[in-house]
Amino acid sequence: MKRYFFIAITFFAVLSVSAQSTSRPQFGEQPKLVVGIVVDQMRWDYLSRYYERFGDGGFRRLISQGYSYDNCLINYLPTITAIGHTSVYTGTTPAFHGICGNNFYMDGHKVYCCTDTTVMPVGSDNMSAGQMSPVNLVATTIGDQLRLHTDFRSKVIGISYKDRAAILPAGHSANAAYWLDTKNRQFISSTYYMQELPQWAKDYNAQLIKNAEFKKVGADVGLYPLTGHITTDMAIAALHGEGLGRGEVTDMLCVSYSETDVIGHKWGTRGEHTDEAYLELDKDIARLLSALDEQVGKGNYLVFLTADHGAAHNWKFMQDHKLSAGPFVSDEMKERIYDELDSDMGDVRGVIGDIMDYRIFLDWDNIRSQGLITANMPNQIVCAMKEEKDVIFVSTFEDLATAALPPLLRYRALMGYYPGRSGDIIYFPKPNYYEYGSWSSPVGTTHGEWNPYDAHIPMLFYGWHVPHGSSSRETHITDFAATVCSMLHIQQPNACIGEALMFE
Repeated sequence: MKRYFFIAITFFAVLSVSAQSTSRPQFGEQPKLVVGIVVDQMRWDYLSRYYERFGDGGFRRLISQGYSYDNCLINYLPTITAIGHTSVYTGTTPAFHGICGNNFYMDGHKVYCCTDTTVMPVGSDNMSAGQMSPVNLVATTIGDQLRLHTDFRSKVIGISYKDRAAILPAGHSANAAYWLDTKNRQFISSTYYMQELPQWAKDYNAQLIKNAEFKKVGADVGLYPLTGHITTDMAIAALHGEGLGRGEVTDMLCVSYSETDVIGHKWGTRGEHTDEAYLELDKDIARLLSALDEQVGKGNYLVFLTADHGAAHNWKFMQDHKLSAGPFVSDEMKERIYDELDSDMGDVRGVIGDIMDYRIFLDWDNIRSQGLITANMPNQIVCAMKEEKDVIFVSTFEDLATAALPPLLRYRALMGYYPGRSGDIIYFPKPNYYEYGSWSSPVGTTHGEWNPYDAHIPMLFYGWHVPHGSSSRETHITDFAATVCSMLHIQQPNACIGEALMFE
């Protein structure tokens, strides 16, 4: 009897090992479609906060049937929308992909990450909304590598409310990126991708313009879950209109939900508005998954879901509950810095060109014109900032390697630094002290720092060759691209530093 028991145990053990060994795709196997979903400003703990209120078809389906890495961190600074979307799909950080913020400096001039004056809007006459492309991105994406691997037969499409959230994930060689022109209430693109919108997009825009609720919301559409609904509708329209997942090679759809970020900045991480946003988003994800089931088939598509960054709890909310937090106003700090500088040097009140994303950009033309080059202005400002009571650490980027900083902060700052774009000085406020006024309302919030509330994000995989399970091992935002490319057996993006995860 014992002998038969041993044989049975051995038999099932072999079956188990065999099942595990076939969970990873073999060479020659590929899904019909890869779908990337980024939820703007989604903290990791929202998965558990709303779990019992989610329906069965959205987030709970991804969690209960997919694989969750519960300790995924952003491994660079600052934690900003354009950077997060880019890092997910390139598998690297600003140090290598060059997107250093929503806005940054190039050749001494402030630029928006996607502005491209060499292209024209398509589907709109709104130049400011439509002159966009991935012109400033210097690395390839998952989609670029997929297109290369299939001799550009794969279709890659990006869709979002925000232009940067559609353009940067899709990459350089994407077939299309579509974003919302809130002035004209239409999804648009640019001549970087096409000369005219495809008929399916025109048809959807025609439906959209008739939407009475959307007309009423207008330019404030980002404050409402309606934005998520129309993003989902547009993604489903692209799925059908382009026949994604029905060709001979793998296609890719990059979808980003932006309403959660707008709502978070206005209303914070708590309250009925944020609750509504995530419960409605859950329904949108369920609708998208159902559409994928219908067109591509269960088990034939691979989905990953994450966020570009998290968010801090509102500082006043924290203080009301006796927790340390506070506002950080950079314009006021700049005036205090000027007061600390040596007035004998001359007029120093214009040497700081900008303070953005916890970085200081010096006005080097001003510094040169006043003969202040020899004054070592960056270090003068660092010394002045050390008097700031709410700043813990500060360093020039030039001195980061030797500055008295915790290794974690040094590493993330270096990984976020791209020469000529990232400024001159970086500083680190106290936990839950964040920039107030420019990106958040009195009851809202913002993001950008290294702390877990900004840097801890969801990491979910679902579908094709993804087992059910979870892991608490530390992973990073840069691991998405490496993992997806490994599963597809295609080369990683050309600046990828991520690790291919194995669903252990």
